Amino acid sequence: MSAVAGPQAATVKNPDVMAPLIQIIDELRDVSRTASRNDLRGRLGMVRARVADTRVRLVVVGPPKSGMSTLVNALAGAPVSATDSPISVPAIVEYGPEATATLVRREGGGRVRRQPVDPLNPAPALSAKGVIRADFTHPSPLLAEGIVLMDAPGAAVQDSTTWSMIAAADAVLYVSDADTAYNRDQIAHLRRIGQICPTVICVLNKIDRNPHWAQVQELNRELLDEAGLGFAVAPVSAQLHHQAQRAGNQQRAVESGVPQLVEHLRDYVVAHADAMAVKSAVRDIQLVGDHLGVVLRTEADALRDPRRRAHVTQQLATARDQADQLRQRTATWQVTLADGSTELMADIEHDLRHRLRGLMRDAETEISGIDPATRWKRFGTELEGRIAEAIAENFETANYRAEELGEQVAARFPAEHRRPELPDIRPRYASDLLTDVAPLEPLQSAKAGVTEQFLSALRGSYGGILMVGLATSLLGMSLVNWYSAGAGILLGLHALWEDRRARRLRRQAEAKAAVSRLMDDVVFQVGKESRTRLREVQRVLRDHFTDIATEALRAADEALRVAEEAGAQYGDRGAERLARLDTDMGKLRDLRQQAGSIAAA
Repeated sequence: MSAVAGPQAATVKNPDVMAPLIQIIDELRDVSRTASRNDLRGRLGMVRARVADTRVRLVVVGPPKSGMSTLVNALAGAPVSATDSPISVPAIVEYGPEATATLVRREGGGRVRRQPVDPLNPAPALSAKGVIRADFTHPSPLLAEGIVLMDAPGAAVQDSTTWSMIAAADAVLYVSDADTAYNRDQIAHLRRIGQICPTVICVLNKIDRNPHWAQVQELNRELLDEAGLGFAVAPVSAQLHHQAQRAGNQQRAVESGVPQLVEHLRDYVVAHADAMAVKSAVRDIQLVGDHLGVVLRTEADALRDPRRRAHVTQQLATARDQADQLRQRTATWQVTLADGSTELMADIEHDLRHRLRGLMRDAETEISGIDPATRWKRFGTELEGRIAEAIAENFETANYRAEELGEQVAARFPAEHRRPELPDIRPRYASDLLTDVAPLEPLQSAKAGVTEQFLSALRGSYGGILMVGLATSLLGMSLVNWYSAGAGILLGLHALWEDRRARRLRRQAEAKAAVSRLMDDVVFQVGKESRTRLREVQRVLRDHFTDIATEALRAADEALRVAEEAGAQYGDRGAERLARLDTDMGKLRDLRQQAGSIAAA
């Protein structure tokens, strides 16, 4: 995060004083490599960069909208940091003979590229993709004295970039608004900052907008004292200082409190830069040394215990066994899922066809006992209701079977790798599922009208009158007589009954055909939707158990790796490793003593 010092910047830290600390830090980094503590090695790298820099790094942090960028501009004497901008990236301001601005952008392959931009208006370029930092130079008197300003992004206290900048700083300016006192979270935040960088100055900004800032300042001092934090509290108004500088009003500039803050930085931070750098570095060295000492002693004690070697050997064999068994067991879950999904789709489709076939048989039986023309619309409404009920029951069966399949696949995993709940895999029944299904067709062969019935009866009676009339004419009777008229009435009624029966049979046949076509359409539409949803169930289960299998195998591989590393340490090279640990522990004691001597001097 550091910038390169300009050739005309003042040297604040004495390189001769810092050189022994740098040597101790380098040797301590070698010890951290032996202990496999890359996290401590990285922290020592930041400490080394801070100690090796002959300037004073001053990082400005605080809650969003507290005026950090305005304060940085006031200290630098130039608009080097964007204010009221939605884009917030770290900014580093150092001394230079002329004003410059450079954006550091991240590119593919882990590379970075430096892009010069307009130093008077850098804000538009900050919104470009991949910008990770903005570097500025300015011929400011304060910067020329060897101060580097680092403006942290106004983000949450957990922001890793902000904490990295604090770890690389010699001093911290914590900026807050003068309208309210510190809350519990801010005190905890300040306590953590003090653990990383012991030199902290609390800046109470925007005092021109808050007439009760003095009471807030006093309350903040009391809260800091109660927390055991001896930080100074400086009241300022960065915006008032900016306005006074533009108007050339020195009295207003003094009222802003910024000149007093600058003098405090000169007298307290710059003047005692060597002592603060040594104190901070020695504390980091001792802290890292404590961590490394525990790691090295723990491993050395384990190597000296002969029972530990047998335990580690057994642990390695157990880890290998468990990893092999886990791979064998998890290799079968995909087969179980694939076979179960195929069987599930076939069973659900068969269940749907079985239910609809039963409905169709019931409907045909009902049609055979009635005249469809009398209640066809009501029959269609009732049939659609029974179809919807059958489909809902089919989907409930699919829900039950899908959960059963999920439990069968889960049983392929060891109990410690099973998740307590399966994902929601129930194929839900949609109320609009039958929207695309055409309703029951109306009957084309309706009941005969009065005229048609009269003509049918007339045709039957004509034959009866003619046949009986001819027979009775042989007896000397007229063609139309009482006998022929009676025969005509009987045959006419019979013809009317036969016509009605034939028409009813045609309507029943047409109704059964309409029901059959409706069922075929329902099977087509619902079957397609059912298969689609069951395939989605299969995909959800596949993704769910793939994650479990990946985690389980990763955990097994990690356990095996740790066991193999431990086995390697406790194997034939155990004595060599123990000798190296003893050497490093001796070196660690010497380095801590050297650091203590430097601090005392």
